[in-house]
Amino acid sequence: MPDNRIAILVPGKIHPRVLETLKGRFDIVSVERGESPKVDAETATRVRGVAVAGGFNAIWMDAFPNIEVIANFGVGYDGIDVRHAASKGIVVTNTPDVLNDEVADTAIALLLNTLRQFPSAETWLREGRWAGQGPFPLSPFSMRGRRVGIYGLGRIGLEIARRLEPFKVKIGYHTRSPRDSLPYDYYPTLKEMAQSVDTLISIVPKTPETHKVIDAEILSALGPQGVFINVGRGWSVDDDALIAALRNGTLGAAGLDVFYDEPHVPAAYLSLPNVSLLPHVASASVPTRNAMADLVTENIIAWFANGNVPTPVPETPVKAKG
Repeated sequence: MPDNRIAILVPGKIHPRVLETLKGRFDIVSVERGESPKVDAETATRVRGVAVAGGFNAIWMDAFPNIEVIANFGVGYDGIDVRHAASKGIVVTNTPDVLNDEVADTAIALLLNTLRQFPSAETWLREGRWAGQGPFPLSPFSMRGRRVGIYGLGRIGLEIARRLEPFKVKIGYHTRSPRDSLPYDYYPTLKEMAQSVDTLISIVPKTPETHKVIDAEILSALGPQGVFINVGRGWSVDDDALIAALRNGTLGAAGLDVFYDEPHVPAAYLSLPNVSLLPHVASASVPTRNAMADLVTENIIAWFANGNVPTPVPETPVKAKG
């Protein structure tokens, strides 16, 4: 017998917890990613919801005429054409807040790794070099006395700032407008902040305005004792400029969890001793990814139960669930 339940489209891979929860309530339509979906017309008309980890463009939206909601696995949703979705009355959701702490923790850990070279120190021990060659060399940088500028003071940026306070560093930030009642210095431009701090943490999303804004000018402003940390988007960084700055000493060090063309990392980074690299693991813990998966399913279930969703993106045509 045909399944008369609401059909939910799942393009490509997604967290298995999403599938496990949804399959008991909905008919799951799994398809491979590609330029356009390969489904028959009858299936396409039955699809009313989408659970996706990654992009979902206008071509895919138009292929399914009855889509009502797209639930994105992740806080960033730059791969989803939200304007096209809004024009069609499609609700788009993401998974904010449940990963804030994990990403903020990773930002601090990456900063410490970059400053103190802890991964290299552990390798020194594991390779027997402590016993054979003596103590690991002194790290050239320290957290002491740092002036930290946070580029993007949204939910995650604010959590990073709060975690920095016990380290007794001076904290500043740059966003489009100042945030009231915060004890941090506000800088109206990224360049002004870079000139005033020696540590820059980027946590901005992928937008046209943030494309390669971390360029040679910004890196030079940080100076040879400067450190750059990126847990936002690789899109925001001019890799050629960063590699050159790390090579010639214009910038002291960098720590990167995100890259422009993931999972491909420029080979030059791998040979640099003053950069700490992570494979985009900021939210990659079992508890956090489970919470993200649960929020994806909560949005879909809530939409078809009562026509509302817990976490719509700002561009979507409904308000958050009260």
